Amino acid sequence: MTAIHLQPCADRRSGLQRRDAIAALNDASHWVFASVRDALHAWRRRSRERAELAALDDRMLQDIGLSRGDAEFLINKPFWRE
Repeated sequence: MTAIHLQPCADRRSGLQRRDAIAALNDASHWVFASVRDALHAWRRRSRERAELAALDDRMLQDIGLSRGDAEFLINKPFWRE
C-alpha cells in the first residue's frame, strides 16, 4: 500500500499539487475497493463450493478422491480460510 503525504504549498503549483494528491487518493480508494470486492467474491465462492461438497454422497466423494473425513474437514472450515 502506498503512503500519501499531503503538505501545504505556498507557490502557484498548489492547485496542481492538490489535484495530484486527490488523484492519488482516488487511485488508492479504487485499489481498496477492488481488494475488498475480490475478497468478498472469494468468500462467497468458497462458501458455495463447501455447500456443494457437503451435498455429495460417499460414492461421489470417492470419485474425486476424498474420504468422508477429508470432506468434513473442508466443509467445516470457515469461509475466510482457503
